[in-house]
Amino acid sequence: MHIFPKSFHKKMLARASAGKNFAHVKRVFDVLAALGGLLFLGWLMGIIALLIRLEDGAPVLFRQERLGRWEKPFSVLKFRTMRLDAPNVASNALKNPDQYLLKIGKLLRKTSLDELPQLVNILRGDMSIIGPRPLIPQEREIRLLRRQYGVYAVRPGVTGWAQVNGRDKLPIKHKAMLDKFYMDHWGVYLDLRILKRTVEYVIKHIGITH
Repeated sequence: MHIFPKSFHKKMLARASAGKNFAHVKRVFDVLAALGGLLFLGWLMGIIALLIRLEDGAPVLFRQERLGRWEKPFSVLKFRTMRLDAPNVASNALKNPDQYLLKIGKLLRKTSLDELPQLVNILRGDMSIIGPRPLIPQEREIRLLRRQYGVYAVRPGVTGWAQVNGRDKLPIKHKAMLDKFYMDHWGVYLDLRILKRTVEYVIKHIGITH
């Protein structure tokens, strides 16, 4: 005997099917957007790499272990914004992170151009354009909350619902709830809304603390 009426099960099956279909569409969009981004912004990425190298040498890319879909670790790629002698910890763990920032580093962070190499992560299948930002393994509290809320069922994103609702200024539990909201409501409309608000955040430098 079913605990829930048949109509409930039909709705849940329809939602699961719609979610599966959207996941395929989302992946196709991610690949096309990443290829397009690398094609049209390759010149800009080359200039950024050259400026970093001239100021502080190689490497120009910063690699850090993050948690992807199903908590599988992967190396996220970013343009390096801090000096080579900076401590290998999160910026918010430093007393004065600005002292380690490269001259170009501050600009890259304000404009989010340091995230451009993640187009490669998207092509690899590590990330999506839209999704919860990938965590470092040491972020235990929010990691466990995401696990509890089932957030790891989707790929992490370059931008996400939490990033356009406070970003670095949000408390951990609030971030986790926003991640859960995305997990429960993801779809074309929400993704387009996030993209629109991301552009606004980047232009106005909203929610960036470091």
